[in-house]
Amino acid sequence: VRAGAGGPGGPRVGLVEVDGLILNQNRTGPYAAGENPVAAFREKLEAAAADSRVRAVVVRINSPGGSVTACDILAEELRRFRQATGRPVVCCLMDLGTAGAYYLAVGGDRIVAHPTTITGGLGAVFNRYNLQDAMAQLNIRAEPIKSAPLVDLGNVASPLPEEAERLLQEMADGFAARFRDRVARRRPGMTRRDWEAVADGRVVAAPRALELHLVDRIGYLHDAIAEAERLAGLAAGAEVVLFQRRGYPAHSLYAVTPNAPVQEELIPFSYPGLDRAKVPTFLYLWEPDPTILPREGR
Repeated sequence: VRAGAGGPGGPRVGLVEVDGLILNQNRTGPYAAGENPVAAFREKLEAAAADSRVRAVVVRINSPGGSVTACDILAEELRRFRQATGRPVVCCLMDLGTAGAYYLAVGGDRIVAHPTTITGGLGAVFNRYNLQDAMAQLNIRAEPIKSAPLVDLGNVASPLPEEAERLLQEMADGFAARFRDRVARRRPGMTRRDWEAVADGRVVAAPRALELHLVDRIGYLHDAIAEAERLAGLAAGAEVVLFQRRGYPAHSLYAVTPNAPVQEELIPFSYPGLDRAKVPTFLYLWEPDPTILPREGR
């Protein structure tokens, strides 16, 4: 992607992208690239680890987050890469680096945020919609046959019992605590006042994120690459290679994996709750419009 000043055979900086909704499945739509982001991320890190010329890696992140488990897998894969190779990792946040995407980013040695990045969102969410009234207008009533009261926990066709709400809240709190513990370990510079400012799960713009020690500096992708070169002890201007699967040619540092074809649908949008089977339950996700759900590719 970028030729190195030292000529062929010199040291490289690897560039790995994380774009769109982070799910352990192939997704398409407004928030998702066409490939499985979990599988692709591991493949790219393996390729970077196998290339002895790659002395540092920049993870370019543009994501609102995703499922709790998928985000945790990416974070673990990054930890294993750093442990196995000893190579520095710089995470560069683009438009979005919120929730699960930030959960991933704190796994790097440094976090560089674009001047207009939105980040933060330290918390977990479980999307649930009560469709009982809407179904009643269509004379549809759910009559599940179940072996125990809570086997259909979170059923959108009926009111949420108090015990079910308590259990779901307990799980959400547990996932949020896991998130906070990870950030506390990886961002020891955050003060008590910093934590109080983000305790409600809010997202913030890059300048505020810098004040709260959520990121290390504000800059652009080339600044993140320069930081990676510095951490690896490389001279400025090292070759940069973008790791992508075959068939996705990249001609610049900002190349993004294209979306896969989207299925033609009679109604090209999703109603809240009706696609629950297609998306995760608990999410590390900043989701300002919960009606926008990714649709399956072919």
